[in-house]
Amino acid sequence: GISSVEDVLEDARSGKLFILVDNENRENEGDLVVLAEKVKPEHIAFMVRYGTGIVFLAMTKFYMNKLSLEFMKRSNVDEALIPHTAFTTSVDARYGITTGVSAHDRTHTILTAIDEKSTKDDIITPGHVFPIIASEGGVLARNGHTEASVEIAKLVGSNHAAVGCELVNDDGSMMRLPQLLEFAEQHNIKLTTIDK
Repeated sequence: GISSVEDVLEDARSGKLFILVDNENRENEGDLVVLAEKVKPEHIAFMVRYGTGIVFLAMTKFYMNKLSLEFMKRSNVDEALIPHTAFTTSVDARYGITTGVSAHDRTHTILTAIDEKSTKDDIITPGHVFPIIASEGGVLARNGHTEASVEIAKLVGSNHAAVGCELVNDDGSMMRLPQLLEFAEQHNIKLTTIDK
């Protein structure tokens, strides 16, 4: 079933994966999330196995500025009419990785990106981890997975960043609430909705 936010916060604090869904609408998609500071290669491997393969690093603008990242540009649209996506250019750690794509390498990249000592010299772009910047006003400004995962990180973590991946069915379609609930139960992962 759907867990309380308190239960999910407890799991998040202890470094477990959790699932965030927009609300109880059956059409909603879900993100598999872990606090960035707690990420391990097995989390990334699990995300890549059951998710889209795009592992994102949801974080506050603080990190974007610290690492001198820029928002990705859309092509062929009028930027004034269509706001840019909240994704920045993708990143890899400059040191300590090989191709950047393995679970070990992506974990290392994430931990490098959120390290308080890191600067733009510690990362290279493009890479295999996709930073996405949470709206400054948090869930009140924009009620999305990015904001919710960063809010959870703010509440129970020491870094304002979380790692996530969208969950997909075996046939490549997006998991909706019924499949997400089944998946959560099967893997003993708590699921909560953002509007809880």
